[in-house]
Amino acid sequence: MSVFDKAKDKAEQAIGAAKEKLGEKTGNEDMANSGRADQTEGEAKEAGHDLRDRAEGSVQGLKDKFNK
Repeated sequence: MSVFDKAKDKAEQAIGAAKEKLGEKTGNEDMANSGRADQTEGEAKEAGHDLRDRAEGSVQGLKDKFNK
């Protein structure tokens, strides 16, 4: 995963956490729920990027084995 992707995913999670806390403090349930959703989405994207990177690493490993 590129550093940019990782930073973007972490930022989305942090913004979601802030929205959730602000929503809870102000009694705005919609904002709190939106914050939770943002966090979940950021975590899912991060997991997807990690999975893609592992798959690419496995494919490259197989290519290297066959090229030797």
